[in-house]
Amino acid sequence: MPEASIYTLLKSHFGYDGFRPLQEEIIENALSQRDSLVLMSTGGGKSLCYQLPALVLGGLTLVISPLIALMKDQVDALRANGIAAAFINSTLTASEASRIYRQTQAGQVKILYLAPERLTSPGFQDFLQTLNISLIAIDEAHCISEWGHEFRPDYRNLKALRRQFPQAPVIALTATATERVRQDIVTQLGLDAGRVFQSSFNRPNLSYTVKPKRDSFQELLDLLELHRGEPAIIYCFSRRDTEELAADLSHRGFAALPYHAGLDSAVRQETQEKFIRDQAPVIVATIAFGMGIDKPDIRLVVHRDLPKSVEGYYQETGRAGRDGLPSECVLFYSYGDKVKQDFFINRMEDATEKGNAEEKLARMVEFCETPGCRRRFLLSYFGEEHPEDNCGGCDVCVTPREEFDATEIAQKILSAVIRTGERFGANHVIGVLRGARTKRIQETGHDKLSVYGIAPDFTQEELREIINSLFDRHFLLKNEGQYPTFAVSQAGRGFLQRRETLTLSRAQRSRETAPVRDASALEYDQALFERLRNWRRRHADKKGLPPYMVFSDASLQEMAYYMPQRLESFARINGVGKAKLDEYGESFLSVIRHHAHTHGLQEKPIPTRRRERERDRTAQRSGSTHEETKRLFGQKLTIHQIAQQRGLSEGTIIGHLERLALAGEELDLGHVLPPPEYLDRIVAAFQAHGAQFLAPVRDSLGDAHTYEELRLVRIYLRQRDRLDEGK
Repeated sequence: MPEASIYTLLKSHFGYDGFRPLQEEIIENALSQRDSLVLMSTGGGKSLCYQLPALVLGGLTLVISPLIALMKDQVDALRANGIAAAFINSTLTASEASRIYRQTQAGQVKILYLAPERLTSPGFQDFLQTLNISLIAIDEAHCISEWGHEFRPDYRNLKALRRQFPQAPVIALTATATERVRQDIVTQLGLDAGRVFQSSFNRPNLSYTVKPKRDSFQELLDLLELHRGEPAIIYCFSRRDTEELAADLSHRGFAALPYHAGLDSAVRQETQEKFIRDQAPVIVATIAFGMGIDKPDIRLVVHRDLPKSVEGYYQETGRAGRDGLPSECVLFYSYGDKVKQDFFINRMEDATEKGNAEEKLARMVEFCETPGCRRRFLLSYFGEEHPEDNCGGCDVCVTPREEFDATEIAQKILSAVIRTGERFGANHVIGVLRGARTKRIQETGHDKLSVYGIAPDFTQEELREIINSLFDRHFLLKNEGQYPTFAVSQAGRGFLQRRETLTLSRAQRSRETAPVRDASALEYDQALFERLRNWRRRHADKKGLPPYMVFSDASLQEMAYYMPQRLESFARINGVGKAKLDEYGESFLSVIRHHAHTHGLQEKPIPTRRRERERDRTAQRSGSTHEETKRLFGQKLTIHQIAQQRGLSEGTIIGHLERLALAGEELDLGHVLPPPEYLDRIVAAFQAHGAQFLAPVRDSLGDAHTYEELRLVRIYLRQRDRLDEGK
């Protein structure tokens, strides 16, 4: 398909002048009749990767999705953009379903959404055989893997669909998939010959904050006040918690509604509709809420309780800021929540399922307790390195830190771990240090130890943060399991024996949450933006649509910044396609013209984004920070030499190399790899422990190898594996 035609369809139907990262390559791969596995963060534009090819290909595009509520939203949005789409699921009556069958067989539908369960219903296979299916899209593809956090057995039936229509390329899409899950998707769907497209899992417009679960209700009220009038989701552990918290918030003046699986289906549907239509800005929910929500303007996601897994947390926070505008994610953490989750895990009868749940929960606790960057942790979990030393968008990176002499408290902690037998977790050790009189401490006789009560001036949170710092410095080793225990490492014992000094940093706690860097944000006219929002709501109510389906907040902000006063100018606003230009153009222009005339304001020139993007690409090819690192690396300079020459840290330089390798660059790493005998040892450690996390690999090797060295070897292994796959 010629590039111009793709861009013409992109603008005329979706209102965009250019593609987001990887979208164009994925679309071209589908149009070339090749399979794809698409790993793209929530809000990254996965849907367009199959919706646009559907307009080019001659037949029908079949979309398999487990999200019944989302199907209707997707279809409504496509129809609003002038695209013939439909869905078949259990919400339709028999006569409605029959009508969709007839329209689809007559070629009047370009995109048809189905739930996976539909594939096994009587007679449906016969219906499929009457269709000219040119593309199969499988959304939420991680549901096919038993290692995924939302495994659905019905997804295993998709293998049969693949065999039934071998001529139709498959696009499998997911936002949350570890390496193990990705390989399972490829195996289950037979995508071995397809291409894997992996965009960054980074959501730069989201901020991540973890707060101690003290006075969390007042802190929650403060958060909601900051985001008053903006859509927010608050996740709770139990159904009762959602109802009690929603009632408490309502009494404090916030329009909050509860949502959980125990409510009547009609009530759940009504609550969801109110939220989507901006009639109820705050939803207090269990994780039952959100899977079917495609609302792009959610500005706040709060976890009042500990999520079960990092995948689940990432997906739930990913519902914030899908329009690319700054949004906030806050988690209130207490170790007691982990104990509460353990109770339910212990009731699992399947040993494999139980072990998998324990492992996922342990990683979630690690995220909450990490002394390092939250964003770096999340990206590392999904196999991606964050190149920046400071992400500028999590509580760890933006909270001012101070250095302090940690020699004495570190000695006390390490001594307490040794004196208690190196078989207890952080909670028990902290209790001993603070002089707690728990039943367990008294039963073990640890209240008689010399280390009992020797750190009363430190809070539980402060001691836990220092313990995590000692673990991060490899003074402590953690024995993972349902109840993780600590032991003192060789390095920790050396620190005690040599009576070394130790300086650590600690956060200066404040009630402020992490801001988001957003240098590209438009300084739009706030008054005009509010008028346009009200005008949008009026049009949406007339059409029976959610407001964001008329125009997104991002589009309204552009209107309030550029103030277009002609149809030609209005058409250049991002998100204005032909159908919406014809439907809403003059109406919205009347609001803009009136505001501009009243305040003596002029239209600003609107840049052509596609031309700007091509110019940016050219600039990136000739002189981006990654390209400069590549140029110097090609001259056989060491990492240290490049870092010195560029004024950057060695970790940042290695991050550049990781991103270059991820983008397909072939790097000659020979001059920075360790000698063969050490390389073989490190490679063996990666093979034993996997390449996703570096800490287990380094722990198995001891202190002889740095993290930087391991990162370079990991790049080498990934390049080698890619070359082997290409043979």
